[in-house]
Amino acid sequence: MASHRRPKQPSRARISVLTAAAATAVAISAQSGAWADPAPSIDQVKAQIDDLNTQAEQATQQFDGAKERGDQLRQQASQLQDQVARTQDQVTQLQTGLAGVAADQYQNGGVDPSVQLMLNSNPGQYLDQAASMQVASSTEADVLKSLQSEERNLDQEKKEAADTLAQLDASTQQLNQAKTDVQNKLSAAQKLLNSLTASQRAQLAAQQAAQDRASRGADRTDLGSTANLPPASGYAGAAVTAALSRLGDNYVWGATGPSTFDCSGLMQWAYEQAGVSLPRTSQEQATVGTAVPSLAQAQPGDLVIYGQDAHHVGMYIGNGNVVHAPHTGDVVRIMQASVIGPILTIRRV
Repeated sequence: MASHRRPKQPSRARISVLTAAAATAVAISAQSGAWADPAPSIDQVKAQIDDLNTQAEQATQQFDGAKERGDQLRQQASQLQDQVARTQDQVTQLQTGLAGVAADQYQNGGVDPSVQLMLNSNPGQYLDQAASMQVASSTEADVLKSLQSEERNLDQEKKEAADTLAQLDASTQQLNQAKTDVQNKLSAAQKLLNSLTASQRAQLAAQQAAQDRASRGADRTDLGSTANLPPASGYAGAAVTAALSRLGDNYVWGATGPSTFDCSGLMQWAYEQAGVSLPRTSQEQATVGTAVPSLAQAQPGDLVIYGQDAHHVGMYIGNGNVVHAPHTGDVVRIMQASVIGPILTIRRV
């Protein structure tokens, strides 16, 4: 496959956690707009931005999950409401039929005691009393049993619809909170960048670019080389080909393609092109298929899940590399699987 060249983009840096003093300095700067004295180093700023990007990724996966659940609940609620309407129509038709019998009898000289009892009682009471009075015909009993059954169904369907709508409301609240969390983390990262001078921003970009080149090797292109990759066949091979076709596409949180992606959205889209359905979030993707013991045993198409909370995912393509959508501000690219972060699990779809 041919190499893809795109403008250089900063990638996620993997640096040790801030010291307490540095964290305090960054917090003060975020509030005041100026660095505390002494000012934190570029490495400390980069570590803080990296941490905020990771937190934004975590919130993005929560957003993806809440959105998927909300979509499912919305469809379920619509189906239940349609069923409630159909059952209500059946109940109304049965009730209308009983009322018609009473009207005909009234016009012909009086309402039969059994029909009067039907109209003045609920179906259960009528069937009990009619049996003791021996006034219900088999047809009347069948009609009332049908009405009783439909009314029970209607009550149950109304309850299920109400419960589903309550769940949808809770899911919507989770969705909105996750969305707010993502936006807050990204805004905080941008505020840190904005607090730097132009020369500091240039230095930060240069360090990120150098680390990115080191993670892929000096002979690699900006987005990663697709040369000399091991062959992949079947649906895994088709998924790899699809994912690599998106090199250079922008990361957008919550996106599932076809031209913008978040990390799990890229995996879902790529496998969809191969005719395989994957769940939406990286946490769910961490449970699909079978576990691969180690990166040394990974094959092209395997999903590599990162972080103890499974907040990030990439696709193994061979030679120790994955293709993934890193974070906001970056693009779909190839990187060494081991440098992205701690690997939680590898899954063969």
